[in-house]
Amino acid sequence: MSEKKHSILAGITLAIPIVLCLGQPGQAQGVTKLSPETIAEFDAYIKDVERLLQKRIDGERPFLWTDEVPERRITLRRGDILIEGLPETPQITGGLLHVWLGAMFIPEATGPEVLAVLQDYDRHQEWYPEAIESKLLSQDGDVYRGYLKLRKKKVLTVVLNTEHEARYSQVSDNRWYMRSYSTKIAEVENAGKPNEKELPVGEDRGFLWRLYAYWRLEEAEDGVFVESLSVSLSRRIPFGLGWIVKPFVSSMPRESLEGMLQATRVAVKQN
Repeated sequence: MSEKKHSILAGITLAIPIVLCLGQPGQAQGVTKLSPETIAEFDAYIKDVERLLQKRIDGERPFLWTDEVPERRITLRRGDILIEGLPETPQITGGLLHVWLGAMFIPEATGPEVLAVLQDYDRHQEWYPEAIESKLLSQDGDVYRGYLKLRKKKVLTVVLNTEHEARYSQVSDNRWYMRSYSTKIAEVENAGKPNEKELPVGEDRGFLWRLYAYWRLEEAEDGVFVESLSVSLSRRIPFGLGWIVKPFVSSMPRESLEGMLQATRVAVKQN
């Protein structure tokens, strides 16, 4: 065998156990741990985000990001969905922040119709492509608690049992605001098999540790402008495994937000 062929085969052979280690989360090489330092820095960043969002609610800034550039309303009325990553996202110890803002327009819809879709956890599995199971756990006034079993696929497939608390408020006659916090995210090992089980929260492959979302709705005469800010936390990309992990942790948050906006628009029209 030539030296070149031997080198190529050796590289492939070495790559196989690396992939398997990530594919089997119970193995030590694929598992990482969410640290208290990472949680504290994420929480500090969330406080900054919510302080800026409060300025929009209080009228110190435009309620919608859309209105900061006049052309955006024209673009959204054409049916486009705008997705933008927020600049200057800070570094965080032991993890990666993913911050994306999305905006769309739903013609011939009302604010309550959009809210009805967002609040109907029992039907999220019908509408949202990543949700394979969903149910409303409880409701106390404008506070909803829901369960979602999510399947995320990007090179790797990851299944997560998640719980969320969403709080809704009406800002004015035609404006609404919602913030949703993940209260539990547990990776599922051997999903769909008899030996399926949850890994300990914060002790998994680290593809998603936190998922917070902030929605703003503004009803116009001919439809509803919808904006969603997504803030998620994942592990850092391990050295030598960027080709496997990077597509998941880097592009998945953006694609998930865009897919949720698209699905929400379809659900509102069909509901």
